[in-house]
Amino acid sequence: MGTVTSYFGQLCGQEKKKEEERLLRANDRPFNFSYHYANNAIKTSKYNIFTFLPLNLFEQFRRLANAYFLFLFCLQLIPQISSLSWFTTMVPLILVLAITAVKDASDDINRHNSDKQVNNRKVEVLLDGENEKWMTVQVGDIIKLENNQFVTADLLLLSSSEPLNLVYVETAELDGETNLKVKQALTETGEMGDNIQSLASFKGEVRCEPPNNRLDKFKGALTVNQNTFSLDNDKLLLRGCTLRNTEWCFGLVIFGGPDTKLMQNSGKTTFKRTSIDHLMNVLVLSIFGFLASMCSALAIGNAVWEVKDGSTFTVFLPREKGANAALTSFLTFWSYVIVLNTVVPISLYVSVEIIRLGNSFFINWDRKMYYPKNDTPAQARTTTLNEELGQIKYIFSDKTGTLTQNIMAFNKCSINGKAYGKYFCVDNWTWNPLDEVDFSWNQLADPKFIFHDFSLVETVREGNQEANAFFRLLALCHTVMPEEKKEGELFYQAQSPDEGALVTAARNFGFVFRSRTPETITVVEMGQHVTYELLAVLDFNNVRKRMSVIVRGPDGKITLYCKGADTILYERLESSCAKLMNITTRHLNEYAGDGLRTLVLAYKDLDERYMKEWKQRHHLASIAMDGREEQLDELYEEIEKDLVLLGATAVEDKLQDGVPQTIEQLAKADIKIWVLTGDKQETAENIGYSCNMLREEMKEIFVVAANTAEGTPVMSTSCLPQAYALDKSLQMELLRTACMCQTVICCRVTPLQKAQVVQLVKKYKQAITLAIGDGANDVSMIKAAHIGVGISGQEGMQAVLSSDFSFGQFRYLQRLLLVHGRWSYLRMCKFLQYFFYKNFTFTFVHFWYAFFCGFSAQTVYDEWFITLYNLVYTALPVLGLSIFDQDVNDRWSFQYPQLYAPGQLNQYFNKKAFVRCMMHSCYSSIILFFIPWAAMYDTVRDDGKDIADYQSFALLAQTCLIIVVSAQLCLDTHYWTAVNQFFVWGSLAAYFAVTFTMYSNGMFLIFTSIFPFIGTARNSLNQPNVWLTILLASLLCILPVVAFRFIVIQLRPTINDKVRENMRKNQRFYSIDWAFLNCCRSPAHNQGFFKFPPSGRSAERSFLLTCHPVRQEDTHSNEKYMHVHAHAETDGNTHTVCLYIHTHIA
Repeated sequence: MGTVTSYFGQLCGQEKKKEEERLLRANDRPFNFSYHYANNAIKTSKYNIFTFLPLNLFEQFRRLANAYFLFLFCLQLIPQISSLSWFTTMVPLILVLAITAVKDASDDINRHNSDKQVNNRKVEVLLDGENEKWMTVQVGDIIKLENNQFVTADLLLLSSSEPLNLVYVETAELDGETNLKVKQALTETGEMGDNIQSLASFKGEVRCEPPNNRLDKFKGALTVNQNTFSLDNDKLLLRGCTLRNTEWCFGLVIFGGPDTKLMQNSGKTTFKRTSIDHLMNVLVLSIFGFLASMCSALAIGNAVWEVKDGSTFTVFLPREKGANAALTSFLTFWSYVIVLNTVVPISLYVSVEIIRLGNSFFINWDRKMYYPKNDTPAQARTTTLNEELGQIKYIFSDKTGTLTQNIMAFNKCSINGKAYGKYFCVDNWTWNPLDEVDFSWNQLADPKFIFHDFSLVETVREGNQEANAFFRLLALCHTVMPEEKKEGELFYQAQSPDEGALVTAARNFGFVFRSRTPETITVVEMGQHVTYELLAVLDFNNVRKRMSVIVRGPDGKITLYCKGADTILYERLESSCAKLMNITTRHLNEYAGDGLRTLVLAYKDLDERYMKEWKQRHHLASIAMDGREEQLDELYEEIEKDLVLLGATAVEDKLQDGVPQTIEQLAKADIKIWVLTGDKQETAENIGYSCNMLREEMKEIFVVAANTAEGTPVMSTSCLPQAYALDKSLQMELLRTACMCQTVICCRVTPLQKAQVVQLVKKYKQAITLAIGDGANDVSMIKAAHIGVGISGQEGMQAVLSSDFSFGQFRYLQRLLLVHGRWSYLRMCKFLQYFFYKNFTFTFVHFWYAFFCGFSAQTVYDEWFITLYNLVYTALPVLGLSIFDQDVNDRWSFQYPQLYAPGQLNQYFNKKAFVRCMMHSCYSSIILFFIPWAAMYDTVRDDGKDIADYQSFALLAQTCLIIVVSAQLCLDTHYWTAVNQFFVWGSLAAYFAVTFTMYSNGMFLIFTSIFPFIGTARNSLNQPNVWLTILLASLLCILPVVAFRFIVIQLRPTINDKVRENMRKNQRFYSIDWAFLNCCRSPAHNQGFFKFPPSGRSAERSFLLTCHPVRQEDTHSNEKYMHVHAHAETDGNTHTVCLYIHTHIA
């Protein structure tokens, strides 16, 4: 009842007052109850046993098609209007409603069971020392969690069993990431440990932000004994996490149940609709208008007929009292609305969803898109966008982790103007690395780390101050958490691969990061343990693009260490670094030219007095509830200036396998690929060359780069725009110029700017867009595009969870688009064309019949045929076509990427195609009505008895219709399977079986009023002239279609026609190869005989073949093919026969 109560509460304006700030006290339930905070019970179900039927029906009848057919059913209950029995509409409607209701009920029962299971979990609450159900936990309670337990609610971590008050949590249910996250309690609360008395007497007061869905941010303050401490996300355990590698911990409930961040993120997502969905809605509305016009025309015809001829029939068709031509015409209008209702097919939307579901399964089951290294299959996370994959015009791709592997390796660096990390040239073509550096002198070194420049080790071990400061910065300025499972075996938990690579580099060069607390960082510097007092951490974000730490060394000296993007740090260097900056910039450009990711390092010594005053202001800003971020940013800007440059780092991130080939294939399919990256220009340009986006033949590569909006120039072939280009005054110029380019690369862009670029193209180009990425910084871009694709990479699963499709490697994108996307689009278009064809043909026969029945709204078919036409007789064949059909196989789809172009141009189904479909239906309906009518007119049976009755004509017309629409479907099918064959022949068999059953004597005797066509089937279908009429009507309907298609293929063949013709020729050629393929099955050499009759010769030659099979993997599809080299012997002479067999080996 909660759903109904809340619904009517909203209608009456009784909405819950919006919470602006949360205030709570530990172990004080009466105080917390006064704020009416939600308890920890959750409810994700929509219905209960009483509300299911009314609410579900209400939701279903909000759909226009269902409401329309309910309206038709009501019309059929009026005897003066309906010429059809109520079941012709009610049976299909009930079936559609029942299928949807069963699905909704099943889903909701599962949600009820899940809610019940979660709400009844037990947890130890400190208030009474007993285990309580999760649903009874309240805000302000202190609870105890043990290892491998789920986190009950959003908790403020108070203490834990681990040193330094650390806990390890797995956040897979929140963001899909399986790597452990580290949380750390305040030292002041961690001192309580597991002392129950101290925890029970804890009266801390928390003031924090209201419930929200931001998983990565938390803003609050804890007041204990009149001391206030800042709270952030690192001290919060979120519901949905699991405690790992931690014996126990205690936490204070901040948010419960529906207020938790997990539940706040489970709201409705934006529903994406395809372009075909929008077109279908337009067409359905047009069909409604067309139906109204047909009914109006027939109603007018009825009025004319009543005035001119109606009086003649009043003798045996007496009019009701008060009836006249106008009233009869009005009633006839509504009667024809019922009779012609099949132009608005009730099963259309259900069939579309079934087709999409089937095509989604094909994506999920595709073993050629399975990435075995990470055990990652392809996944269609939505079933509503499959055909949109066949219409993509623009792809927006992240670089790191999407085009590259996101496995970082510290490769080169620049320290105080000197570059380290060398390669030497062996010849003009290859580069070999120097010998690897031996780090055996460092017992804590990572054995997996590889570096190739001995001089850097010598520089560090000699005690060079700049080199030592360089690696000291890398060991101190980060958010990495260490884990030491065994003595000397360090494992770093890094939020990003970049940080892990840099800290590992510092470790190997003698500056080993060992441990951290909220107040200290411990580093082993060249074998000596050194503990630094951590005074402040200036966090990294996508706006600042830098991170800093302020530490006090053992000598009392205070230093700020900073690392970040070169463009950001260069603005904050002191003037004395100008010369060093120029040298470092040259090194950075060299590194970027090699495709390496770079960071600049700098430091600054701070005055004790200034630091003390700054830290006070920092503390006040960190506990502020309003404007905290703005105040902190101002303080960071103030202190991060006049820095001293140390040098720069360069880490390597290699391209994924198959990226250049994939981009080349997609470019051949006329898909525009834009790379959006946060890297610097040189790195982005180098990656562009590496992955074939930029090629040597592109002579004019212009760059958009400016420090002001007025300085933004125009670009030509590729662009690397900055934020100014996205200004409203320049964005159209950016779009116009970029769309003229063959390749577009945007560098230095933030996550928000990525989304803005996507929205710009999406809004003004009216093209289908796809965004692909692997990290949380790509989520906004993925959500902004028509289709979002997530890659399961090194940056967790947030991109995957926000995506519509996901897989393990970028190279699978070409198979998703060129094979599955194209097939899905082709199948959906064929389905719609055929569906509208068969329904319009069915309905137009009624229209022509109206001119022969006095516009009386009499039906031309049997009522049971009308009921079963869409549900039984034609349902399965069209589904078989729409799920299994393919014009060419996947290998030919890769070989000819140009096959993708028609989908981008929306050629297969559009408004013109719909009009052509209507014209085709109109022609077929004329044949299907007038040929049987003419054949049956004044016709007699073989025995001289009359056959020209209404029932025999109805049977003949509907039999012709079934055979013609089945034959049309066979013409449209390019790829036959056993399932297609079964559906087509099975449906025809079902039609005749049902017809003979319903027209039998037995059915008439049992249900006289329901089955009036007694004996019609056996009396009509045993006549040769009836079957001749069926054959004639079928030929007149099908032959013009065949002739028209033949002429079009000869005169104006499409790319599909040309490729299919090539495929047929190659299949004939390969049929020769199959004769000797069996001799090449084993990996060893085989011999076998092959007989080949040369063209134009009568003699048959026999060859003894010795086959040498070699398996080779196709990089596009991962299929394995066999190349065969054979030596042929004939008449004692040996000939070399080179046979190149490219046939798939199972």
